[in-house]
Amino acid sequence: MKKKLVVCMLMVTVSVIAQRREGHDRTSMKDLTAEQIGTLNAKKATLALDLTAKQQEQMQALLTENAKMRKTKMEERKAQKESGATKAMTTEQRYERANERLDYQIAQKEKLKNILSDEQLAKWGKMQQRKRQRRKGIGTKKKGQQDKSQE
Repeated sequence: MKKKLVVCMLMVTVSVIAQRREGHDRTSMKDLTAEQIGTLNAKKATLALDLTAKQQEQMQALLTENAKMRKTKMEERKAQKESGATKAMTTEQRYERANERLDYQIAQKEKLKNILSDEQLAKWGKMQQRKRQRRKGIGTKKKGQQDKSQE
């Protein structure tokens, strides 16, 4: 009985340790400035897309601009939440916000088309799609795991 209890405790401990995801804490990125985030993201893009020096500079500027915009939007939402001014948005406000976001995304895509080659742009699109899927919890498979439908 004692051995079974020890084995059970060991299995629980191992499973808890295996599920912990160190190094993936988003709070560590919140402490960085927009410039630091832009630099790190540009270096990641350089490694993934094999960018030239000129492309790297342009991507760093673009990604830093994106990080600054995200930080300001986040601070605005935080200030609204703290002041208690968060009300349900009207249909018109939701439309305006969605329209503004889509216009921004179109402008960013045009900038990316000017910076990246067609091959790099396709790879960038796939990377962003995977990132969105992971964020939504769709593609959370660990490395080495295969999709059951492929077997």
